[in-house]
Amino acid sequence: MMKKKFVSVVVCSLALLFGAGFAGCDAAQGGWVPAPGEGLAFDADGEAGNYRYPDVEEQKFYDAEKQPSSYFSLDRNTAGYSLMRAQINAGDRIVASSVRIEELVNYFSYEYPAPAEGEGLKATAYLSECPWNEGHNLITVGLKSEERVLAEGKNNYVFLIDVSGSMSARVKGLEGQTCLDLVKYGIGKLTDGLGANDAVSVVKYASGEETVLEPTLATEEGKAQIKRAVNGLTAYGATNGSGGLELAYRNAEKYFSDEGNNRVILMTDGDFNVGIRNETELKEFIQEKARKGVYLSVLGVGMGNMRDDFMQTLALNGNGNYAYIDTPREAEKVLCEELGGLLSVVAKDAKAGVTFSGDAVVKYRLIGYDMKMLSEDDFENAEKDAGEIGSNLCVTALYEAELSESVQAGAPLAEVCVRFKSTSGKEKEISVSVEHVLTETDDLAFISCVAEFGLILRNSAYKGDADLSSVLSRLNDLTPYLEGDVYKAEFRQLVEKARRSGYYEA
Repeated sequence: MMKKKFVSVVVCSLALLFGAGFAGCDAAQGGWVPAPGEGLAFDADGEAGNYRYPDVEEQKFYDAEKQPSSYFSLDRNTAGYSLMRAQINAGDRIVASSVRIEELVNYFSYEYPAPAEGEGLKATAYLSECPWNEGHNLITVGLKSEERVLAEGKNNYVFLIDVSGSMSARVKGLEGQTCLDLVKYGIGKLTDGLGANDAVSVVKYASGEETVLEPTLATEEGKAQIKRAVNGLTAYGATNGSGGLELAYRNAEKYFSDEGNNRVILMTDGDFNVGIRNETELKEFIQEKARKGVYLSVLGVGMGNMRDDFMQTLALNGNGNYAYIDTPREAEKVLCEELGGLLSVVAKDAKAGVTFSGDAVVKYRLIGYDMKMLSEDDFENAEKDAGEIGSNLCVTALYEAELSESVQAGAPLAEVCVRFKSTSGKEKEISVSVEHVLTETDDLAFISCVAEFGLILRNSAYKGDADLSSVLSRLNDLTPYLEGDVYKAEFRQLVEKARRSGYYEA
């Protein structure tokens, strides 16, 4: 018997709006790349049509004696990386406000030690040199989440699909395929990864909303039925995003399974142009659902029409994550390779507090997480909403720090405390010390390259001597390491494209 007790909703805005024409397939990258001159034209405010990014104010340096502690919400959003890749591949200059450095760094997996069964998370910390600021160091906090098997319970998923007129737009380079066709492709991949005990219902929305498939078990026969329901959809009308969300929540609650995970997968271009348009109202709506145990995560995909600011609002206030799909390969990465991370939460309300030693550290600056900062009261408050971390994922936080000239080798530099709740609601805390011991690994070298690249794209006030040639030189030194990971190898190609563009010369 299904009971209403706890609901977790994922908004997978799988609006695979690749937007500005992808004119061919790059076999080396496995994705679609634009022909020269077919990129989107962004104005000075970072807008293209209805496409908007949220404002981001970078964290500054803090005096470690006067303000020794730093607090922030943890999650593993990756949308910022795909947004960056789409802009570079389109031949556009990066919109500074679209660059969220933690999302660039967190796009990749690293060899962090995994937690023991039942621990949920394991934290490690490392000290390395800062390539763009001589005399400074980088403190890397690495988290690895426990791997959970999706098929353990009877899961309940709602596919919420935007079928508004904008989804009928054709994608250049895909031989007449529309945005909705790409959505269907992504849903097919996601459905293939579900277990036979998982129940799926399908809701569509445009000018109105409708449940088109009641809960169906994802057996082999059921998967075919789910795909038929999705493949039969056509695009029309306006976008009543709020109405679709409301129906999706009702379906998730109606068919709640107390034996497994309950989620809604929303596929949309993110432009809620009918219904709740006001961001404050949307935020309050999502927060209310989150307080009632309804979780919301976002997969945003699309250029030109997708509202990145609304997608961020959904993810940050709905206890979920946010990814962005810009290529078919990215759809497979998110919906196949990392399906457990998307659908199975390991750590709820995850947050970090880092306290620096005023004797050993002169000043420090958190790189990224600018939209996710918390106060000390928020960190101490167990009821404060924070981020969620899925199964078998890596999460990284990076600080730039100036150390005291008198600090001794092996001296403690900082204490890292991570708090979260298990899926049962039990509060947990893990900690790790940062010591004055330099560590050199390929992972740390690569992370510094990604962070430096982000500083350059943002034209950050804190980029120091950051330089694309330096980044490329260090990446070339990591060639064997890059060749072992298609996504890391692709990153080097993006840095090369950025340098060739001439947009980021000092």
